[in-house]
Amino acid sequence: MFQIYNSLRSLKWFARDEKGQGMVEYALIIGLIAVALILVLGQVEGGITGVFTTIVTKLQGVGSGS
Repeated sequence: MFQIYNSLRSLKWFARDEKGQGMVEYALIIGLIAVALILVLGQVEGGITGVFTTIVTKLQGVGSGS
């Protein structure tokens, strides 16, 4: 019974401890930025692929002597 009491006291102390709150907020911000980057890069993927395809095509033309 005494162990349960100590465990409950520890949980109450942990719930009142706010030292990790800033770290959690930073983690949430980083997570939101990561999701935003994934969405943005997914939208511009076709444009980036097109640019590199054009570059490769032109470089292949230069290398073949055309």
